[in-house]
Amino acid sequence: MTLHLFIAALAGLGAGVLHFATLAPIARMLTRGQLIAVALQAARLVAAGLVLWLLARGGAATLLAGTAGLTAGRAIALRRRSAQ
Repeated sequence: MTLHLFIAALAGLGAGVLHFATLAPIARMLTRGQLIAVALQAARLVAAGLVLWLLARGGAATLLAGTAGLTAGRAIALRRRSAQ
């Protein structure tokens, strides 16, 4: 059971880093009028939703571990962004 939760947290961490690291580039594309950014933004949201849905299918503890990983991924992405 513990390994299962660790894997869920790692999956959430990876999804969170990817999700939040792509936010600024897509926002820049949107402000430049590049319409492909709308599709990329939709893909970001669908991917995050899919990860959370898959985690939810594993139960409440799995979803909680994955969400904690996603939140940690947000912190990592924001820290990297502020260091630039």
